[in-house]
Amino acid sequence: MIVQPLVFVTVGSDHHRFDRLMEWTEDWLASVGGNVECVVQHMTSRLPLGAQGQQMYARDQMLDLMRNATVVVGQGGPGTIMDARSSGRLPVVVPRLSRLSEAVDDHQVAFTRRLAKDGYVKVAESVAALRAELDSALAEPSAYTVVDGRNDISGTIARFGSMVENLVERGTERRPHHHQPTHRLDIRRR
Repeated sequence: MIVQPLVFVTVGSDHHRFDRLMEWTEDWLASVGGNVECVVQHMTSRLPLGAQGQQMYARDQMLDLMRNATVVVGQGGPGTIMDARSSGRLPVVVPRLSRLSEAVDDHQVAFTRRLAKDGYVKVAESVAALRAELDSALAEPSAYTVVDGRNDISGTIARFGSMVENLVERGTERRPHHHQPTHRLDIRRR
């Protein structure tokens, strides 16, 4: 029995659709002609042709899929990155874009570029880049693994993710402003 490489793709748990990643995945799957097994957690996005999956996996199932995957592809959120790395995988990430209604802002772009610069993720910002990373992962799976915990930054990623989420929430909340000025204007008669 021939065991095919497993590609696990996740859009995370965000409610925004991420059909761009699903289309790019489908495009790549068509190019490899069924020589891989692709499992997708797609949430509100459509399931790519050639893949199997469901909207959401239980956390333990998702972590098992990550551990058993040849390569993990995901959105550029800190939770996805942290889970992939703690499962021993160097993730390929596609940052969500606000102009495509995939997220409320573009924080994932700067975040993933910074992590890629330090070697913690591989970033794919185009369909060509994703295809190249997936082809590379199949050709050299060991290059997409995290061998030991010395380079594990999951705690830092989690803290950064919480900070970003808090900032985004504050920016989108519409609270009445009851702030009193702390200084007085000096109005002099002339």
